[in-house]
Amino acid sequence: MDGWHRLQAAGIRGDATIPVRFFDGNEQDAFVLAVRLNAKHGLPLSAADRRAAAERIVASHPSWSNRAIAAVVGIADKTVASIRRQHNEGVASEVSRIGLDGRTRPVSSADGRRRAGEFIARHPDASLREIARSVGISPGTARDVRTRLERGEDPVATKQRNTEPRQGMAPVRQVTRPPRDDLARRTSVEQPTPVLDLRRDPRLRFTDAGRLLLRFLEFRALDELQRRRLVEAVPTYQSGAVARVARECARNWQMFADQLERRERYSA
Repeated sequence: MDGWHRLQAAGIRGDATIPVRFFDGNEQDAFVLAVRLNAKHGLPLSAADRRAAAERIVASHPSWSNRAIAAVVGIADKTVASIRRQHNEGVASEVSRIGLDGRTRPVSSADGRRRAGEFIARHPDASLREIARSVGISPGTARDVRTRLERGEDPVATKQRNTEPRQGMAPVRQVTRPPRDDLARRTSVEQPTPVLDLRRDPRLRFTDAGRLLLRFLEFRALDELQRRRLVEAVPTYQSGAVARVARECARNWQMFADQLERRERYSA
């Protein structure tokens, strides 16, 4: 996908071997990485080449935001938006997209606010993070929606409302925030993010460390059937040794998880 001229130069020099970097992914992801690499070095891609690459990525990665695609190709996000409108003409648009930071956000803030209002109506004691995670908005937006509902206002401000009437939208009732001591006593169970969802994050898929992490997580995401098969494959006389290695791996992963959670708390 990249380095053909360097390969030819090595052949002309008479080199027998050349260092390479392997890429683990499908053809669509390989094309994205090739465009990213060729847009940053060597002869600059022409405007026509960049637009053709953007059209192909919009088709293969429709869930990516305009800015994420623009960063890969090296064009303006407004150009990507124009390409997307032409490509999606007559097709239902996406509800959410994945941004440069790997987070999924709704395309329309009004839709996200309405979904947050409905979620709060069903779960009045939910935390801001739970609301944000469930409907795909930021905790700050969730806080604003909750405040508006407590005042008896529409979760969407007048300037943010869509001009077209929304059909089938359930009315949002006013909710009362639970007492502070109830919130303090409430606990929530965090569900682990599937590895498949993590693989959709471009900042993990297209960096060496990110791909290494994904491979580690895939190898260690064992279901019960796989676990039983592995247990049966271990000879009885090696059970203790394998168990000690497994516990050491578990301790390392536990420290890794603790570091991630501490970073998340500090950045919140």
